[in-house]
Amino acid sequence: MHASGRIGLVLHPRRDCSTAARQVAAWTSTHDVDLVAAEPDVARLGVEGVRPVALAELADECDGLIALGGDGTLLGAMRLVVDRPVPVLGVNLGRLGFLAEVEGRELDDALAAMAAGRSTTESRTCLVVRGPGWETVAFNDVVLARVPGEGLVEGDLAVSGRRYGHYRCDGLIIATPMGSTAYNYAAGGPVMSPGAEGILVTPSAPMNGISRSLVLGHGEPLRVTLTAGRPAVEVDGLLAGRVAPGDVLEVTSRAEAGRLVRIDDSVAADRSRVKLSLLDLPLLPEELLELVPEELRRRHPGGASTPG
Repeated sequence: MHASGRIGLVLHPRRDCSTAARQVAAWTSTHDVDLVAAEPDVARLGVEGVRPVALAELADECDGLIALGGDGTLLGAMRLVVDRPVPVLGVNLGRLGFLAEVEGRELDDALAAMAAGRSTTESRTCLVVRGPGWETVAFNDVVLARVPGEGLVEGDLAVSGRRYGHYRCDGLIIATPMGSTAYNYAAGGPVMSPGAEGILVTPSAPMNGISRSLVLGHGEPLRVTLTAGRPAVEVDGLLAGRVAPGDVLEVTSRAEAGRLVRIDDSVAADRSRVKLSLLDLPLLPEELLELVPEELRRRHPGGASTPG
């Protein structure tokens, strides 16, 4: 991503992103950059300097994307350009935002850094997921999740064509290293470096069968054959459909399927480690403010709404 060409905005579907969009538009107007977004997003933004385009043009013709929202928005932007990976900058306008490179208050500095060449990109792996009559990709995880009244998730796992074992659980999580800090972590799975290669398989609330996480190699395709239950299929947290006994889910790993922008000297990695540690505290984010001295809260009122 650089100070020329065409940059696309991808917005959170409900959150007000107009302030951040105005910051980007002000920057692009002075750097010979064509700023575009999907037509429905431009209509609700009401921001000058953002040109509406069809979703296909946003996916096929941009030199980079800026995702304004949270981790879900960033993942959606990466899926949008998975067939021609271009750099994606994640801007967190939400609460935690593990994957986003910058917070909203840091956006101006990040844009200046990119214009000055003080940024790089990192490649990310995705999962290619094939079900009965459909195929999709996931950058975080694909989950078979129990639906109340429809029975537990029960299925046989095969790795590289060989039967590995059986699962009987509330949910079966298949994650990338980048997605290891999401549902996989909540279910007790390990945290992997996003630069590592491999596939994590973690059961949630296992009743019997395999009860611990598996770490499979990048080149090892896996297959889950459902033997009981009618679970929902979630892809990066979005409902993708349902499966039934006899259905087969095939998952492979694709390297270099996405590119994330990294700002030189960014504290994003350190901040994410702090955010991850906060998940283990028995407090809500707003309750943590009670631990911050009153003097410090008065000194930094803009940064005291959420931790990190």
